[in-house]
Amino acid sequence: QVQLVESGGGLVQAGGSLRLSCAASGRTFSSYTMTWFRQAPGKEREFVAAISRTGGSTPYADSMKGRFTVSRDNAKNTQYLQMNSLKPEDTAVYYCAATMAWSPSREGWGKIVYDYWGQGTQVTVSS
Repeated sequence: QVQLVESGGGLVQAGGSLRLSCAASGRTFSSYTMTWFRQAPGKEREFVAAISRTGGSTPYADSMKGRFTVSRDNAKNTQYLQMNSLKPEDTAVYYCAATMAWSPSREGWGKIVYDYWGQGTQVTVSS
């Protein structure tokens, strides 16, 4: 069993930065592909970024590419999402999720099976 706990959300002005963390319990963190999703009010959950088990591959959704950076520290059982140049449209609840799978396309990340989800952390970007 793995528990995921996100932190680091908050209120920030447009153009600002936040760093989200996703801390995992258990000893199998390095076995999982880790991902970030977000869900804005009234909208469907959308893929943000993923990171492979060793960190060597990091696909992003097109709208986040160049602004967001995903990373992981397997020794600390933690995944991170550095978010820069934040926009009001980035306002959402951000979730981390763990999966044993890997999607060959950006569109596929919403279709694979996720083994564990965190509870989410709210990010609010004011204009």
